Amino acid sequence: MHDILQTIVEQKHKELEFLQSQYSIADLKQQKYFQHTCYSAKAALTEKNASGIIAEFKRQSPTKGPINPNANIKCVVESYQEANASVISVLTDKDFFGAKDTDFENARACLTTPLLRKDFLVHPYQVYQSKAMGADLILLIASILTIKEVVSMSQLAKELGMEVLLEIHDESELNHINPHIDLVGVNNRNLKDFSVDLYHSVNLSEQIPSEFIKVAESGISGKDDIHYLKNNGFQAFLIGEYLMKQKNPGQACRLLINRIS
Repeated sequence: MHDILQTIVEQKHKELEFLQSQYSIADLKQQKYFQHTCYSAKAALTEKNASGIIAEFKRQSPTKGPINPNANIKCVVESYQEANASVISVLTDKDFFGAKDTDFENARACLTTPLLRKDFLVHPYQVYQSKAMGADLILLIASILTIKEVVSMSQLAKELGMEVLLEIHDESELNHINPHIDLVGVNNRNLKDFSVDLYHSVNLSEQIPSEFIKVAESGISGKDDIHYLKNNGFQAFLIGEYLMKQKNPGQACRLLINRIS
């Protein structure tokens, strides 16, 4: 399964070459959302009565294939917002996750909830691009970045007014955490065999400094999982597939939030 990740990263570098030939950073700074004042995911997740849910819009995955390929993004993300999701995540990868060019833009246009750009960021150019798209929060994945790259990209994101979610998978990646990070996500999915183990995440979370908001990612499928994770130090829960495979993702989000309130 590491091959999938490697393939995705190689594709990102190809995309980067093309994008940089089309749009300079100066061009990105002229985009209308570059001046957007970001909504704080940190504030949304720590306010009184926050649901803690990061509800994700995802059309497909490289391992599961199509999940909800024809979903109307505006309808789904608006219903997530109405359901009281604390943060909304939108996948922007086309080749492996089936994102459409207009998905993020359509989400940004109708939301006042903090919006996470979920993608595989491998270069500072993509941080500028995320700001130009109107992202409030970006994802950095420790397993595809060096410590130095995480520092420089997270610092740039903060300079541009965005917040940063750093995703880690094991103890060896704890040293990627730095003062420019706002949230630390523990991916419950093993990247070697894609199995899910919530207990592994709990062990890892105990080693994350308490000043960071701890986010549980992947394989969360109901209130029991959330209660277990919440009782073990997690404050936020990124849920995509469980919601997106339902006939009405927004209604599923509302029901879940009601059950954990």
